[in-house]
Amino acid sequence: MKERNFVPSHEVTKATLSLLEERGVTIFDIAEIVYDMQLPYNPNLTLQECADSVERVLQKREIQHALLVGIELDKLAEQKKLSEPLQTIVEQDEGLFGVDETIALGAVLTYGSIAVTTFGHLDKVKVGIIEKLDTKKNGGVHTFLDDLVASVAASAASRLAHRQRDDLEREQAETTN
Repeated sequence: MKERNFVPSHEVTKATLSLLEERGVTIFDIAEIVYDMQLPYNPNLTLQECADSVERVLQKREIQHALLVGIELDKLAEQKKLSEPLQTIVEQDEGLFGVDETIALGAVLTYGSIAVTTFGHLDKVKVGIIEKLDTKKNGGVHTFLDDLVASVAASAASRLAHRQRDDLEREQAETTN
């Protein structure tokens, strides 16, 4: 049996964070979206809590793998190294091309229905860094990255929503005992 060499988690995390930075996306760019999404439900929320949640989401292998694949495809499209017609489809972010959303949705499923519906909303309204990536304001191809950033933001928002619910349930249990 052939020996398998696994890539250590810290290396995958480092590569993922490095690629996001290379593509102009910071933890706080994503955290701002999370903050805006969750503030109406949690008025005591801080931007730092949102950044912490984004960092936790970015430690998940499913999210990391989706980002690594998506960003690599965007970069290959920028270098014109994809075969036709895929090159043109990815480069132009063709409307009927749903593979980018499919990969992002697959990653967001880890965080449940709140994350899925939040992702759908973010995919439609394109706020913050997602809008910049989608409209190519900073140049480059971001066909996959805009949806993947929406996926990370939706996952981090869902994570915070679940934690807030858990905290409220604990408080209620303590006051009734």
